[in-house]
Amino acid sequence: MSLKQAADQLLGSAVSAGHVAGVVAMAANREGTIYEGAFGERVLGGGQAMTVDTVGWIASMTKAITSVAAVQCVERGKLSLDTPASDVVPAIAQAQVLTGFDAAGQPQTRPPKRPITLRHLLTHSAGFSYEIWNTDMQKVQAALGIPSVTECKNKALTLPLLYDPGEHWEYGINIDWAGKMVEAVSGQKLGAYMKANLFDPLGMSSTAFRITPDMRSRLAGTHLRGADGKLAPFPFEIPQEPEFEMGGGGLYGTMGDYLRFVRMVLNNGQLGGERVLTPESVASLGINQMGDCRVYKLKAAIPLTADAEFFPGIQKSWSLAFQINHEPTPTGRPAGGLMWAGLANSFYWIDPKTGVGGAYMTQMFPFADAATVDTYYGFEKAVYDSLE
Repeated sequence: MSLKQAADQLLGSAVSAGHVAGVVAMAANREGTIYEGAFGERVLGGGQAMTVDTVGWIASMTKAITSVAAVQCVERGKLSLDTPASDVVPAIAQAQVLTGFDAAGQPQTRPPKRPITLRHLLTHSAGFSYEIWNTDMQKVQAALGIPSVTECKNKALTLPLLYDPGEHWEYGINIDWAGKMVEAVSGQKLGAYMKANLFDPLGMSSTAFRITPDMRSRLAGTHLRGADGKLAPFPFEIPQEPEFEMGGGGLYGTMGDYLRFVRMVLNNGQLGGERVLTPESVASLGINQMGDCRVYKLKAAIPLTADAEFFPGIQKSWSLAFQINHEPTPTGRPAGGLMWAGLANSFYWIDPKTGVGGAYMTQMFPFADAATVDTYYGFEKAVYDSLE
């Protein structure tokens, strides 16, 4: 069976079975796209078909793009990986380590043992967390009136640390701070920086923090799986007049655009004659940058996510932009593959060894929903099966 037949069958069946409302999936090698398909509806019952140019909230797939922007600034001598981040964004020096709560429910903290660096932020080892996977952060937010980061308010970044910087992997608001660092040294809003230095050179014309009228005409809606197992529309949108552009999860875009970003990495920092990173920087995106720390399962603390871990039982670390699998995966990806995901169940992977990668988008909660994760794994496996 060809890749097109296998992937079309898999994705079409996922829609028919109610696993996803709509899905766009694409794969590429270094030379170009080897598969693209779209199935289902942008909004269930809305009558608009998903198409390969459908725009969605790519959520934490934003992180890799922000991380690459920060690495560009390192290349250009504007940022350093290992000096205190507070040299660039002084407010980060106020982050203290949470030690507990007093009788009145107020958080108790102590100073961290060492300053947070850009390397800590890019590898999620600074100690910052997210409330969606941590009940202590929910208590802090309630006690201090701190909003969720998805509200894109600066106060959302005033959370304490759970650990001393450099000592533990903990997924959180790290990349939002890295985005603030890019803004500080470039003198530009993050989206303007990305447009000039990544989106325009790579031809990513439908990716932005602000949804343009053209993008909105192709926008898919978000859905939530109910207790009965069925999906229903669940309106959700990142603020379009934000206090800060959320480098950790604020972008909207197409899978075609994201595949161009994937191919840039596969091609050692360039695409179509436009170079955005040096080969040396791309190499740094493919190796463990957090020492002995390892990625572990995220335990759900709100209903919009399930427990989340990709390929349980396989050791995983973090580069300056991506999760790295240290062993081969059941999908066929060899050790040294790169990947991550977005909260509305979008996923991507980059395999520098084989020279392939892919991007997959649904717009649905909870994150790590078993039915859509299995569909994504099936798609990735179909790509590798087609290479044999």
